Amino acid sequence: MPRGATARLFVAIDPPPAVCEALAEWARAAVAASEGDQQGRPGPAVRVLAPELMHLTICFLGSRPVGEISALAAAVRGCPAEPCQLRLGAPLWLPPRRPHALVIAIGDGDGALQRLHERAAGSLADASSWEPERRRFRPHVTVARMPARRMGGPSGTPLPATPAGTFSVSVLRLYRSHLSPAGASYEAIAEGAPGSAAV
Repeated sequence: MPRGATARLFVAIDPPPAVCEALAEWARAAVAASEGDQQGRPGPAVRVLAPELMHLTICFLGSRPVGEISALAAAVRGCPAEPCQLRLGAPLWLPPRRPHALVIAIGDGDGALQRLHERAAGSLADASSWEPERRRFRPHVTVARMPARRMGGPSGTPLPATPAGTFSVSVLRLYRSHLSPAGASYEAIAEGAPGSAAV
């Protein structure tokens, strides 16, 4: 491993496969309606993510020294948590001013997800040189992306309502992101179970 090697890392919750499948189906229809041709086929600018790539990011760590991975993995395994009952919310283009991602907001009625985010951020910061982002935590699942040259989001066509649904947090995971011309792939490195502190 070369000196100074880094890894692109994030901590996330994976919605159940059935939820991700429903979101992918919704995203294909939404993209086709806003960017498609007369036959309803999606245009090439917006790429709908495969269901297995959809996740709810709790903490984005960015590029971290490879030497920190073990400590960060231990922090995720030991992060105390509580059960979170989450619901699918409204569709949004993010970031608001120059969007490049179509996302589904995630609702958290009792604040358990916010508390999990804060505890995870604290544990990760204590275990490494990472510093939490200052911006407000805005839970969402990304369902489609567009290239930087097309930032701004399709306009003129309202997005359809998202599928109604709720799901419970089951596992908090530390992921490593591998980037390629074909898109990102994610490698799970460690996990802990929200709902009870890992032993």
